[in-house]
Amino acid sequence: MKKIALIILPTYNEAENIQKLIEEILDEQEKIEKFSLKILVNDSSSIDKTAEIVKRLIKKYPEKLYLIETKKEGLGKAYYKAFLYAKEKIKPYVIFEMDADFSHSPKKINEMLTEIEKGADMVIGARYIKGGSIPKDWGLHRKVFSFFGNLIIRLGFMNLKIHDWTSGFRAIKFWILNNSLNHIKNYSGYVFQIALLDFAIKKNANIKEVPINFIDRKYGKSKIFFTQYIFNIFFYILKFSSFAKFFLVGVIGFIVDFCIIYFFVHFLKIPSSKFWLAQAIAAETAIINNFFLNNFWSFNHKKLENNLFSGLLKFNLISFGSILIQTISLQLAVNIFGREYWVISKIIIILFIIIPYSYILYNKLIWKK
Repeated sequence: MKKIALIILPTYNEAENIQKLIEEILDEQEKIEKFSLKILVNDSSSIDKTAEIVKRLIKKYPEKLYLIETKKEGLGKAYYKAFLYAKEKIKPYVIFEMDADFSHSPKKINEMLTEIEKGADMVIGARYIKGGSIPKDWGLHRKVFSFFGNLIIRLGFMNLKIHDWTSGFRAIKFWILNNSLNHIKNYSGYVFQIALLDFAIKKNANIKEVPINFIDRKYGKSKIFFTQYIFNIFFYILKFSSFAKFFLVGVIGFIVDFCIIYFFVHFLKIPSSKFWLAQAIAAETAIINNFFLNNFWSFNHKKLENNLFSGLLKFNLISFGSILIQTISLQLAVNIFGREYWVISKIIIILFIIIPYSYILYNKLIWKK
């Protein structure tokens, strides 16, 4: 028996596109052996007869096409309600997110399902990998927003393996969606896509990307409002990114270190010969503080419940390594560029060497998946 691959099409005023798109998707069935293609349209109160066209097509494809009608609440809500309907009524093995305006080619469905067959849990149609593209006639502001928006998200989560976090063309095994419903239900637009992908990664899902050539719609009007989600994207990164939390913990550790040394110097009046002791106490206090904040906040989705002492020991060793690297790198920078640039050199070393080094090793050696 074939597994169900359900393509969800959120629509709002897509009367000019919907019939042709549905027919082209179902035509792909002849290329696909192991999956039965079905389509679920969630129409968000269109005023251009989109729903009427779909209802007429249901008579032609009674076992293949479904329709639900909901109020207009944004893309995230439309997908969320479609997921709930699919869970209750259709029970698919894999679900596709796909735009209803021909921005995504139905011809890529077979390739994405092939990756699912090979073991992928989520397949992303990616614009920013070899073979993928965005429209050449996009305005500069749209190109900049799309490309650098994805770059900021990749850096914000320190996950450079995934190139297209906001792609709206995805094939997703239903177990991911079923488990993610409580997490994604309050998000919309680009943030919805980011939240779903972030959840899948934290559940150790196998993510693959295939190249797509994103095509601008030929008919109808785009519903994208680029400035609408900027604040929400940054807020989501700050709230859920382990890397962003890790960075903030580092800032807190610096403040703890500084305050302890200040206390020893200005209140206890320690002699200059004991500065090393004050620094050692301050550094170790900051390290312990950072370890527990990272364990119960930054990496709380994979926190250490046991072996805290072992984790703290590894944390100390990695921290010592970062101090050693910073010391050697700073000395080399001063020798090359001069001591007048030591502050700039130190900042660059911390941002581009120490922080990535520490974050990667913490994930590899302490807070493993």
